[in-house]
Amino acid sequence: MCSAVFITGLDIATARESLGYFVAPYAQRQRVGAPVVDRARQEVRIAIPGGPTLTARYVGSQGCITLPPGRDDVYFKPVQVRSTLGDPATLPWPMGDVLPTTPLPVGVDERRIAQAVDAAFANPEAYTSAFVVTHKGRIVGERYQSGVGIGTPLESWSMGKSVTAALMGVLIQQKTYALDQPAPIPQWQGKGDGRQGIRIADLLRMSSGLRIKAPDDPDFDPNGSYPDHLYFYTGRIDAFDYAATRPQQWPPNTVGRYRNTDPVLVNYLIRLAAEKRGEDYLSFPQRALFDRIGIRTMTIETDPYGNLLTQGYDFMSARDWARLGNLYLQDGVWNGERILPEGFVQFVSSVAPAWAADKRPIYGGFFWINGTGALAAPASAYYMLGAAGQFVVIVPSHDLVVVRIGYSKGERFATATLNQALSLLMGAVPSRP
Repeated sequence: MCSAVFITGLDIATARESLGYFVAPYAQRQRVGAPVVDRARQEVRIAIPGGPTLTARYVGSQGCITLPPGRDDVYFKPVQVRSTLGDPATLPWPMGDVLPTTPLPVGVDERRIAQAVDAAFANPEAYTSAFVVTHKGRIVGERYQSGVGIGTPLESWSMGKSVTAALMGVLIQQKTYALDQPAPIPQWQGKGDGRQGIRIADLLRMSSGLRIKAPDDPDFDPNGSYPDHLYFYTGRIDAFDYAATRPQQWPPNTVGRYRNTDPVLVNYLIRLAAEKRGEDYLSFPQRALFDRIGIRTMTIETDPYGNLLTQGYDFMSARDWARLGNLYLQDGVWNGERILPEGFVQFVSSVAPAWAADKRPIYGGFFWINGTGALAAPASAYYMLGAAGQFVVIVPSHDLVVVRIGYSKGERFATATLNQALSLLMGAVPSRP
C-alpha cells in the first residue's frame, strides 16, 4: 500500500482494491483494518485485529519498508540514489525518451501492431496498465492506462529476478565472480558444510537444493504454515541471513524449484562484492547497470537491514523494462559496449539442467523459457515474469521485446490478453532469415 501510494502515485482506494495481491491476497484484506495513509510522515499503517499495528514507511530511494517489531526506524541509513543521466525528454531513445519520427522499417505492419496494442487493452478486467513493444530496439507500439505514463514506476514483482541476473552478469564480466565457482556465502564456510558445493550457476537456475516452503512446490499446502517464499518479503527480517541459514534438501543442480532463497542469495553476493570493493551498495545497481542503458525510474526496496530485495520488491516504468529486455535481446551489448559477459544471455535463456531432468523445460537463469508454449510465441522466446501478470517477453527470432504490466486484480486474464497481442505481433514484424 505504501509503495503504491508513494512510489507509483496511486490513490489509496485504487491501491487497496487493485494491487499487491501476491503478498496480501484480496480475501485477507477484509480481515484487517483499513489502511491509514499519513502523508506527513510518508507512511501507511494497518491494524491487525487482536494484534499489532504494522507501519510501512517511505524512506526515499529504497522505497517503502515495513518497520521491524518494536522499532520506529530501520537498521540502516537510507541512501539517495541519483542517476547521472541527462533529462530523458531531451535525449533520443533508448538513452532518452525522444522517439524517432521516420517511417517504420519495411516489413513492419503498423496495422497489426495497432491491433496488438488494442488486444492488450481489450478486456478491461485484465487491468492492463502499460504495454510497450519494441522491434530491433525501436518502440513500435505503446499504450498506458489512464493515470499511468512513460515514467511511472509500476509494481513488477519477480521480474526483478532478471535484474538480479543482470547485476550478477555485470560482476562476472568484471571478473569478480564466475558462473561455475562455488557461491562464497560466509555462513557456508564451516568445515564439512555441504552447501559449499552450491555454485553461482545453481543459484541463478533455481537449483540450489535449499529447503524452504514455497507456493510453487508440487506438495505445497496452502492451509499449512506460512511459506518462507513470502516471508522474505513480509517477515521484517535480515533476508540475506535467513536465506543463508536454510538447510540443504537436495544436492545442487539436481532438482529445480522456484524458491526465493536462490535470488536472495545472489543479491547477497552482489552486496558482498560491492562492499568488498569499497563501493556504496545501495547505489550499485544504478551505477553498474541502470545508468549504462538509460534506466532512471527503478526503485528497489530493501528489508529493514538495507538488503536489496531484487527478487521482487521492485518498481520500474514499462519503457525501462523494455530497455532491460533489449539489453538481453542484444546479447548483453549496449551501444557497442559489452555489459554482460559473452555467453551469459545464452546461459539465462537456456533450460536449466535440473528443470529439464524434471521434464519441465520452463526455467533458465532467472528467466522463464517458453519451452511448453505457454505464450503465443516461438519456443525460443524467454521472459521475465512477475506475480499478477507482469511480463517482459524477448523473442529473438522476431527481434521483439514486449512489455505487459497490469494491476493484480486482472491476474486471471493477464496471460490470455498478452497471448492475443503476441499472436498478432508474430505476424506484424518479419522474422530473422
